[in-house]
Amino acid sequence: MSNIQVFNTLTGKKETFTPSPGNRVTMYACGPTVYDLSHLGHARMSIVWDVVQRYLRFSGFDVTYVRNITDVDDKIIRKAEELGTTPERVAREFTYTFWNDMHALNVDPPDYEPRATEFIERMIKFTQDLIAAGHAYVSGNDVYFDVSSFKEYGKLSKKTSRICSSAHEIRSAAKKSWPNAKRPRPISRYGRVSPKANPAGRARGDMVVPVGISSARP
Repeated sequence: MSNIQVFNTLTGKKETFTPSPGNRVTMYACGPTVYDLSHLGHARMSIVWDVVQRYLRFSGFDVTYVRNITDVDDKIIRKAEELGTTPERVAREFTYTFWNDMHALNVDPPDYEPRATEFIERMIKFTQDLIAAGHAYVSGNDVYFDVSSFKEYGKLSKKTSRICSSAHEIRSAAKKSWPNAKRPRPISRYGRVSPKANPAGRARGDMVVPVGISSARP
């Protein structure tokens, strides 16, 4: 296998790529939110990770590549209202359009392509677990991750102290606006589920394959 050098954002330097265990590599990339036609950002994301997974396979690694489809979102719901149709139909049609566009760009399909709607219950359970562990709190109809509860938060971006300081101020304001923030309301009162990158991606990725390499949404 090739001696591949990759940039480690955490250490700020290039390092030898050493997967664990053995030569197995698992990759997770955030795919599109299918509410409209594909754009340049979708192409860039797909081509970049397609090149990565192709080269890793070429180099002799056993690669499992997962790319999700976010098929439930406020943008999809609004598009459905504009078109006078259902969110399901909007998501389905633009998923097919995305696939066709990626095929035209000669982008290989991923090994697995989980859809957000297949993991709603898992996302809800994941959110409940975060709240129970003191890592998230409810404010209004939303749930927020409490970054001050995770001492490593912001380490990658080198903004730990500033982020946690701001988070403390935000949470304090939220507690004042909603006195019962320490006792989260039932999950069914959180409103329509609109998954965002981190909890949704984590729930979907871990259900399919333990993730080793992951990407942020472009």
